[in-house]
Amino acid sequence: MLYLIGLGLGDAKDVTVKGLEVIRKCSRVYLEAYTSILTVGKESLEEYYGRELILADRELVEQDADGILQDASNVDVAFLVVGDPFGATTHSDLVLRAVKMGIPYRVIHNASIMNAVGCCGLQLYNFGETVSIVFWTENWKPESFYDKIKKNRQNNMHTLCLLDIKVKEQSLENLMKGRKIYEPPRFMRVNLAAEQLLEIIQNRRNQGEELAITEDTICVGLARIGAIDQVISSGTLKQMATVDLGAPLHSLIITGHMHPMEIDMLKLFSVDDSSFNNLNQIDSSTYNS
Repeated sequence: MLYLIGLGLGDAKDVTVKGLEVIRKCSRVYLEAYTSILTVGKESLEEYYGRELILADRELVEQDADGILQDASNVDVAFLVVGDPFGATTHSDLVLRAVKMGIPYRVIHNASIMNAVGCCGLQLYNFGETVSIVFWTENWKPESFYDKIKKNRQNNMHTLCLLDIKVKEQSLENLMKGRKIYEPPRFMRVNLAAEQLLEIIQNRRNQGEELAITEDTICVGLARIGAIDQVISSGTLKQMATVDLGAPLHSLIITGHMHPMEIDMLKLFSVDDSSFNNLNQIDSSTYNS
């Protein structure tokens, strides 16, 4: 059987009891290593689980999934995912391949950033479509995620922004030349995501477009959610461009219409108490009662 097992968000001990029992009985255990990371390394996981882990990078999962599934109809194979197993569509592809090969599968769920963001006080049922913010390059600055944020705002919904992760990525030159040389890992931080959004706002303003968000829109920066040193910081988008939330992973929330209790909760994490002064005046289209 193929087991897809969520590891949660913090460290080795966040795995469920059920998940740990399965890991310890499997013939092979893969650790997915490109859609997210834990606060501890592979060695710490191996020590706690009592098993050797095979690192499964993007290349292995997307190009050699059949190798992961080899003999899985006769032995138990575990595929470990930080957070919940279905936080990335790649893992759905693995399930579909298993079914096509006649291999049974079982999913053991765990906490993910998709539900853990409730720790900041914003209600989960008030979130709209989740978006991804990617690293810009000199010649590639996509803005499509802004339009999804705009749609959520029009529906008075919050937006969870998942920030880009670059692990075992090749430069364009090395990719074109077929050289297996990889760039150092990079993890987008809240302040960079905010800077990119501020640039988009200015672009749209220059085009005469009605703005979905402004420099004064209340946002929430989150870092290492689920870990003992997690950080939550709330304030205006302009303030988010100046915060330093430390080590990865980071996420950013663009708020929509907020209930008074949500506002009171965010004030617990405010960069500056003045961020929430005259909230209705600075963003009346969103924060009307």
